[in-house]
Amino acid sequence: MPVEPLICSDTATRVSSVLNRDVKHFGKKHMFDASEETCWNSDQGACQWVTLDFPRSVRVSQLHIQFQGGFSSRLCTLEGEEAGEELERISTLYPEDSNAMQISFAETVLDKLKITFENSTDFFGRIVVYHLGVLGERL
Repeated sequence: MPVEPLICSDTATRVSSVLNRDVKHFGKKHMFDASEETCWNSDQGACQWVTLDFPRSVRVSQLHIQFQGGFSSRLCTLEGEEAGEELERISTLYPEDSNAMQISFAETVLDKLKITFENSTDFFGRIVVYHLGVLGERL
């Protein structure tokens, strides 16, 4: 099975919040721009999330995520949805609180992916993501 990046310009993305509503400096687009200088920075809150609505069905095989140490999540829940269905739990991840790229494997077919950061290492609940990648196969 060929593995390719699945997030493209046609992928609709949403985030729970942006620090001080400053999308220019901390918006969601920075998770996908391949720059080490930019990031998505959530605002304060108990539970932050990212959704990816793919233009067509995909078979996800890998999730790549890079947090800023001190602003990562201790617990991530991945939920997926096929067209017309309800969100369904795919897996639970326990990322490290580090700056390193972290790779998770969870093979599933979906049209929409929701990643919920349920337990931030930051006292105020902020999450900082420098890179988010989803790899797999377009169906």
